[in-house]
Amino acid sequence: MSLHPRYATAILDGRKSVELRRQRVAVPPGTKVILYATSPVMALVGTATVTAVQVGTPSEIWKTHKEHGAISRRDYLAYMEGAEQASALLLDAARPFSDPVPLAHLRAGGSFHPPQSYRYVDPETLSSWVDGHPTAEEVLRETSPRPRAGAAKPAAKNQAQRGAGSPLGGSMILARHVAA
Repeated sequence: MSLHPRYATAILDGRKSVELRRQRVAVPPGTKVILYATSPVMALVGTATVTAVQVGTPSEIWKTHKEHGAISRRDYLAYMEGAEQASALLLDAARPFSDPVPLAHLRAGGSFHPPQSYRYVDPETLSSWVDGHPTAEEVLRETSPRPRAGAAKPAAKNQAQRGAGSPLGGSMILARHVAA
């Protein structure tokens, strides 16, 4: 998920537990989100887990989530200007990476382009982006699917593959769906 650094920081330090978007974002609860902080940071900085997604008019979403979005009403209204619907991604379990993975490293590992909106990323692509970085194992551990108790490992692999081919497209980095 691409965010201005102030919002990424607010998620990671617990002041922001809702990400507000202008478009409908349909991701299942348990989806692990990789946080990409835009300029001037330009790095993967941590993860969070989507616990729910609520869709409504910008007014409805503001009324429900204004206390947890870490955004002023003025900035929210400017961001939502012209939007007919909005999404609120409720986030939990935010974790900063011990060492952010900078854009230069991500590009050295493949064709990484900073996200504008959202997309799913498959495990192999993520691995190639972070390979060789001191935080690589941490990034992969934090974003790996956790199979349900009693579920076979291939089910988690199939679930990750379905996420990678999601029709959501775009470029908000959403890691593989995490089975709760």
